[in-house]
Amino acid sequence: MSNNKEKLFTEFTAPTTQEWLDKIEVDLKGADFQKRLVWRTNEGFNVQPFYRREDLAELKAVDSLPGEFPYVRGNKKDNNLWFVRQEIKAEDAKAANAKALDILNKGVDSIGFRIAGKDVSREFIATLLEGILPQYVELNFKTCQRHCVELAEILVDYFKEKNYPLAELKGSIDFDPISKMMCKGKDVTPVLQFAKPLIEALKELSGYRCINVNSVALNNAGAYIYQELGYALAWGAEYLNVLTEAGVSACEAAKRIKFNMGVSENYFMEIAKFRAARLLWAQIVRQFVGDEALHCVCSQMHVCAFTSEYNQTLFDSYVNLLRSQTETMSAALANVDSIVVTPFDKPYEQPTEFAERIARNQQLLLKEEAHFDKLVDVAGGSYTIEHLTDALAQEGWKLFLAVEEAGGFMAEVLNGNIVNAVNASNDKRHAAAATRREFILGTNQFPNFTEKSEGKAPLSSPEGDTEDGKPCPQCNEAPSGAVGGALPTLNKERLASEFETLRLSTEKAQKQPVAFMLTIGNLAMRQARAQFSCNFLAAAGYKVMDNLGFKTVEEGVDAALKAGADIVVICSSDDEYAEYAVPAFKYLDGRAMFVVAGAPACMEDLKAAGIENFIHVKSNQLETLRAYNAKLGI
Repeated sequence: MSNNKEKLFTEFTAPTTQEWLDKIEVDLKGADFQKRLVWRTNEGFNVQPFYRREDLAELKAVDSLPGEFPYVRGNKKDNNLWFVRQEIKAEDAKAANAKALDILNKGVDSIGFRIAGKDVSREFIATLLEGILPQYVELNFKTCQRHCVELAEILVDYFKEKNYPLAELKGSIDFDPISKMMCKGKDVTPVLQFAKPLIEALKELSGYRCINVNSVALNNAGAYIYQELGYALAWGAEYLNVLTEAGVSACEAAKRIKFNMGVSENYFMEIAKFRAARLLWAQIVRQFVGDEALHCVCSQMHVCAFTSEYNQTLFDSYVNLLRSQTETMSAALANVDSIVVTPFDKPYEQPTEFAERIARNQQLLLKEEAHFDKLVDVAGGSYTIEHLTDALAQEGWKLFLAVEEAGGFMAEVLNGNIVNAVNASNDKRHAAAATRREFILGTNQFPNFTEKSEGKAPLSSPEGDTEDGKPCPQCNEAPSGAVGGALPTLNKERLASEFETLRLSTEKAQKQPVAFMLTIGNLAMRQARAQFSCNFLAAAGYKVMDNLGFKTVEEGVDAALKAGADIVVICSSDDEYAEYAVPAFKYLDGRAMFVVAGAPACMEDLKAAGIENFIHVKSNQLETLRAYNAKLGI
């Protein structure tokens, strides 16, 4: 058999990179290689259409092994097990306990409890955790920042009373004042004084992390991948500085930090992001700890990945399942420690039991059927992913250094630079969605023509600490000693929100506008433009009517008016518009809005004849549809 293998390989001569490029140039038939096949990322680097082993020659990280410093290939050596986590808002301890016990029997092995500050008490925690065995379940808690130490003390006492093996317990308490500053706009720097007491309170729970970097907030605010990466690193370094200056050893401080990161739909880039994050974090910890970090778990980055809310949609919401599934796959293949899948219905309602079940099963499918948990670092050795890991690491490191040179993450948060930079990215992405340079499947591209909202409306789900659903005075009001005034806050407006507002306003109109495709002339061009126009206009909630074609423009206009059209879109070829557009416009005679599908060379002549409306691939779809609604009185 080995001889056959050797013979098989020797029969083929491996082509060189230049030979591949020569072949591609032939196939492109003169088209520009850089424009057609090279992808320029938002992160500022180019991605080639193919990579070869020679492209990795200078990358040192590819020589490391799983479970070894700098952990680019993951913290684990023998498997890729991760915790399947689900969030529970614990407003009633008994009800939350019943829900936790139920989902623990359905595949979940990590729970995130959200507890109001007023409820942090021994009785509440005892009821909440009744029947849950923490040595088999990862338990995570989020409460008011000023109650975190109290909660930690209660948990330690409770676990001791129950004789649980403290050294085996895993979990976290979400203490992260910096995220409150960015999400709530309040300077709560004095709250940082509780960081050291919190770590001391948990000293017997070595498996509990309590200082959190919630960069998922940046992801949900539309940050680019390199921004979340670079800022998360600077954020973590800031906490290392705070803790070591307070007298906590660098090694102990690093062991207590947990990263809660977002994961978006950019599949390969997200895999690379987590790999690059571990690589860079290990190097940062080494600067604090010294060479001890080379052989100590303190340099391992622990990540809980949350699928993004930013790209979720109210309309065609089942597409959210496709988005979150690829995101979950990215996180799993990138060897994260736990994953939270955001239920598909979160944009418009408190997730239902059905939506939560589907979210759990999305992870269980990857474990039980795809066996993603069996193999360590599946992405390792992929030329493309190794290149993306290195490129993202370089861009993330540049941003990290820029923040450090500006005084550190806290200083940049307090002067508003972090929030302003992320909000600027959000604005760019909204502008890109408006012009369809960033597609939102089911919203600005291929919308469901017949879907109605059926009472669904965008649901705001504010971050922050709560007392009976209201802001907790202890945590959300500026404490005594706070510095400065209000800070800018992250804009968490989802990418699809403006299109949803537009479509919902159309639904409220007395009559649903009808857009009629007047297809005429060249068969291929009229069909292509009719399809484009239907997708373009249906994004506003218009009823679109496609047609096989008309022999004359008069026949088409008459059919449109008979169908009750509010908008008539002429769909033909550029050359034929000079013949058909003006006669159709004049025959329509203002009885409906007239639109030309395309940007023909004769556009100026058509405008001179009084035609105002054109839709094409370079149109700003959102602004155009808003203008049409205004003309229609909506």
